[in-house]
Order: sequence, then C-alpha cells, then structure tokens
Amino acid sequence: MSHTFLLEVGLEEIPAHVVTPSARQLKERVETFLKDQRLVFNKIDTFSTPRRLAVKITGLADKQNDIEEEAKGPAKKIALDKDGNWSKAAIGFSRGQGMSPDDIFFKELKGTEYAYVKKFIVGKTAAEVLVGIKEAVTSMIFPTMMRWGNNDFKYVRPIRWLVALLDKQVIPFSVLNVQTNRVTQGHRFLGNEVVLESAEDYPQALVTQKVIADAAERKQMIKMQIEKLAAQNNWKIVVDSDLLEEVNNLVEFPTVFAGSFAEKYLDIPDEVLITSMKDHQRFFYVLDQSDNLLPNFVSVRNGNDEHLENVVAGNEKVLTARLEDAAFFYHEDQQKTIEDYANRLKKVMFHDKIGTVYEKMERVRSLCKLLAAALDKENKLSKSEEKALDRAAQIYKFDLVTGMVGEFSELQGVMGEKYALLMGELPEVATAIREHYLPNSSDGVLPESKVGALLAIADKIDSIGAFFASGMIPTGSNDPYALRRQALGIVRITLARNWNFSADSLQKIIVQNYENEPILYKNIKPTENYDEMGAFIVERVKKLLSESKFGFDVIETASGVSNNSFVEMREAANILKSHQNDNDFKENIEALTRVLHLAKKAPNDATQKIDTSLFENEAEKDLFEAVSKIKVSGAATNSLEQLYAALGSLRPLIDNYFEKTMIMVEDEKVRANRLAQLLELSKLTQRLGKLDKLNVK
Repeated sequence: MSHTFLLEVGLEEIPAHVVTPSARQLKERVETFLKDQRLVFNKIDTFSTPRRLAVKITGLADKQNDIEEEAKGPAKKIALDKDGNWSKAAIGFSRGQGMSPDDIFFKELKGTEYAYVKKFIVGKTAAEVLVGIKEAVTSMIFPTMMRWGNNDFKYVRPIRWLVALLDKQVIPFSVLNVQTNRVTQGHRFLGNEVVLESAEDYPQALVTQKVIADAAERKQMIKMQIEKLAAQNNWKIVVDSDLLEEVNNLVEFPTVFAGSFAEKYLDIPDEVLITSMKDHQRFFYVLDQSDNLLPNFVSVRNGNDEHLENVVAGNEKVLTARLEDAAFFYHEDQQKTIEDYANRLKKVMFHDKIGTVYEKMERVRSLCKLLAAALDKENKLSKSEEKALDRAAQIYKFDLVTGMVGEFSELQGVMGEKYALLMGELPEVATAIREHYLPNSSDGVLPESKVGALLAIADKIDSIGAFFASGMIPTGSNDPYALRRQALGIVRITLARNWNFSADSLQKIIVQNYENEPILYKNIKPTENYDEMGAFIVERVKKLLSESKFGFDVIETASGVSNNSFVEMREAANILKSHQNDNDFKENIEALTRVLHLAKKAPNDATQKIDTSLFENEAEKDLFEAVSKIKVSGAATNSLEQLYAALGSLRPLIDNYFEKTMIMVEDEKVRANRLAQLLELSKLTQRLGKLDKLNVK
C-alpha cells in the first residue's frame, strides 16, 4: 500500500526572489532525507506562495526497506587471544552490534582478516521515519536569515504554522513553539484557516480560501489574464520572464489589472518610463501594434477583483509621482554641459585606494589608444572610429553625476547615450558610452560597435588592474567589485570579435600606460600582483570553455597555448576535442608527450643551434628535416589545424628517433644537441597548449 505525505511550512511573507529557490531547496532536502532513510516514493510535487513552502509526496512506501549488512570489527589477531578465545575487543564489538560473539565470522580485507557480523535491520514504518523530516525543514539555508522572539534559531522569516500529514495522520514534531497539525491558512485577507482531512486534499482545499499554492498554475493564470487584457485593448503587453517570476511570487491569488498615466510623460525616454514601471513598481509595460510605448501599464493584485478601481487609482498615483520626478530630472539635467558633469567627477571617488572617477577616465583614455594600436591589421580602427573612441573615453562616465542616474541608477550608460545625443555628440560616441557597461552579466549582450567594444575592454581591464595593484583580489566567493564578471566580459568580447588579445598582452598594455603616464597612477602600481592578475583572467577563459562542454584535460591543455591568446585557446580546445576520437590521437599525443618530457631536461636558457654534423643516425636527420620543413612551409605559424596535422605526421619519425637514439649520452655535445632538437620540436607543440596535460589513457 502506498501513501501520500504533505509537509507545509507557513511563514511571514518571504521576499519574492527567495520563494522559487527555497521551494526547490525544500524538495531537494526532503528527497535526500527519504533516500537516506530508505523510504521509497513515486513523486514529489512542490508548492509555494509568499506565505508557504510545501511538498506533497505521492506513492510513499509503508515502511523502510529491510536491509542486511555486514559490520566490520577488529582484526582477527585482536579478536582472538593467544589461546583462541574471544578477546574483550571482540565481545565488545558484538555487543555493540546487538549480537553475541557466536555471530562473528572472519573475512579477508587487503590481506588482513577482520571480524564481521551480519545484521538484519527491519525497516521502520513511514510514520516513525517521517518524524525526522523536521531536519529537512530546520537545516534550510537562505540568502538572508532572521531571528524572532528570544530564540537563536534563524530562518528566512518567522514560522507561523506547520502541516505534516501522512494520509490522515498528523506526524508530530515542532519547530520552536510551532507544533505540526492539519491546519493551514487561506489568503491573508480573503480566506480563513483550512482543516485538512487528508494530505490528498492539498492544494485543492486552499483554492476555496483564495490561495493558488501551485506556482506554475498561478503563473499560468497571470499569463492568461494578461493575454485576455491585451486582446481586449489591441495591446502588446511585454511579459518579461524575470518580472513574471517575481510578480508570481508576490501573490497567492492573482488578479491582473491595467492602469494609465498622462501622455505628457511620453516625452521622457522610453527607458526611463520602462525602468519606472518595471524595476520600481513591478508593472508590465504596454506597446501598440507598431511597438510604440503607450501610456498604460499592467499589474497584478494579490486578491480578487472587488474594489479593483481603488487599487488601479492607488497604483496610478504612485507611478505618476515617480514619473514626475523623472520628468524634472530629465529637463534639469539638460541645463548643464557634458564638460560640467565630467569636471564634477574630479570629486567623485572611484575607490579611496585608487582615485577618482575622473582619474579613471584619463587612464582609460590612454589605454584606448594603446589597445587600438595593438589590434591586428584587419581589425584596425578607421580615423573616424579613432576620433570617436578618444572622445567617448574622455567623457564616458559623465552621466553618473546627473540627477536622472542619481535617482535611477539602473540607467547609467543609457542616460549617457541619451544626453550625449541631445548635447550634440556623434552617434558613435553616444553608443560607446552605453556599450562600455556591456556585458552586464555573465551571459549578457555584448557591445555591437567596435568603438564600444574597445572602450568596454579598456574600462574593465583598468578596473581589474587597479584593484589587483591595490591588493584587493577576489577570494573564494568574495568578489565585491565584480572583477570576475568584468574579466569574463573582456574574454567574451575578445572572442566574439576574434581580436588577438591575451591576459599577458593586456597586462603589458597597462604597464606601458603606467610607464607613459605615471601621473595617472599616483596611488597604484600595475606591476603589483601581476602574475595573480594574469592567472585570474585565464581562469575566466577556462570557465567559458567548461561551459562549452570541453573536458577538464582539454581546457588545461588549451589554456597553456604559447601566446596566451584567448582566441587561440578556444581554437586549440576545438581542435583537440574534434580529434580526440581519431584512431591515431592517442599514439600521436603519446609520441609528442615523450618529446616534451625529455625536452624539459634542456637548460632553461637553451639557445644552442642544432649541429647536424653531430647526428649519428638517419633517424636524427629524418626528424630534423621534417621539423625544418614544417617551419619553412608555414604550418608552424598558420592555422592550428594545419599545425596539428603536421605534428601528427611526425609520429613515425619520433618513434623511430627514440628507437634508434639515446638522448642522455655521456658525450656532452651530443647530448646537448639532441636535447636542443627535442626542445625545438616541443616549442612547436606549445601553440596547441600543454599537450602533456591531455588524458589519453
């Protein structure tokens, strides 16, 4: 016979962003508990609202599975005394297992005999086991936790009720002074308490009390009501998935409604209006069929449609106040020039150990010139792009001290672009001001313009270099200045544009900038923590490759390419992965790895030229000529695919070389010559990375 078990934790309102992950966490902890307790089940369904987290387990077994297991005791030489009698250790072991010495038998383990007993453990009933599910509740961890009353216990919000029902039976346990029972709570304003006769009654019994406990069902209700409203008004209602998730976790019984604001506010940039509605008020914004913003909004009430007109009026009043502020700042900001704002940045600290935002802009302006000069010939900026980049770098943070960004910090960069255009800057300059913040998340959109991409790299690498030079290096999960995200942004931009930047080349540009303009670095020295910074950036390349499903060994190999180029790291990883299943891959890599291991015996400063007069067999000559041919043909400097093919063709020659040639001979000249020959070949392989890191077993 199978059973249904309900566990519900009733709480004060949980922050919306915590609801979904908390419901997921509760399910995972309950699932782990049941598996650890050997209690078989069919399915776990989750339920969540701002006031409750719940799981409903169906197909739950009557009892734990019975088990038979062997318990290991002392070694035989300890279990028996010299006369063959049971020792105190053996007697104590058997008693500890609830058995007698007569139950002991011996079994060999790694060459030593040990005492064992077989135990048959009868499974407990589900009701007995489920009392311990309290641990799944109390062990939960949340982003923010609080205490209440005089208790030391911490949770996301105070627990107000607990339901634990196995079919119709209450499973007794308590958290603080809250005891489990069969009573759950309806909607805070529209419902009453609900006495559950059985676990099967959940969540249907809550519907009568205006609670939709199934988050997916609640979300679908919101979507359907929005679609109906859009059809009635011939609107396009933009349903952002993150906002929908947040709104869904703010309500228990959703009712969608529409409101409006004065058309005069449409003179404000759309981004400001959308931010006011979406980010500040959690409203969905509305477009007409031509994708023009309309003076309307859509929101969701936590309740029914009674007196909905009062709710609409209240929301319109709050939004109008926000828009009135926005209109004031928008017009007031335009009374000053960009230079006025830029000069004000001389008094705004970027960080007290690094300097002002204005000083950062000056460093970035110089960095932009060096970065542009370092681009490959085919990627060089035009004269107009160079001019736009220089102007953008000169002013790109100016909007930080505008009233609009002070009120709506989410609009930094966006308002910079708007105001730059209004104040006569070139479109390329305005676009770069907005794009320098991109990507603003690990998978966010990248700058579309070349000028914006270079400014974004310059800004990010300056921040990383400055914080590392000041000793503020991310550790563990601690990264208060989002340097990991900025480094990942640099790597993503570089790879997307196939620019041949590397961690090392970017660091050298910073150092060059420091040497050219030391006055810009009065508080920091970019050579400090230089190696740590390079490794930090390369780790972001590794992370990106791991997300592309490359194996760990391929990533470790490719991240060691000789020129450190992000593009060549990716290309090397692609090539190695594409050839891993080739019939000759294992043999090729093993042959080259043997070369690498022996080449390490050459002096670190080895500059010895290979002397063909010291060759003692044809194998040395054949390998030398083949390697020389690769170098002359251009395979060593052309595509990595060509290089891989060329290196693979050397395997028979390498095998023959090692079969016919002793490397570490007594003759110093011959030994040095052979090591030089292997070192030359090993340097060719380094464009593909550290091949000895590959797992070819």
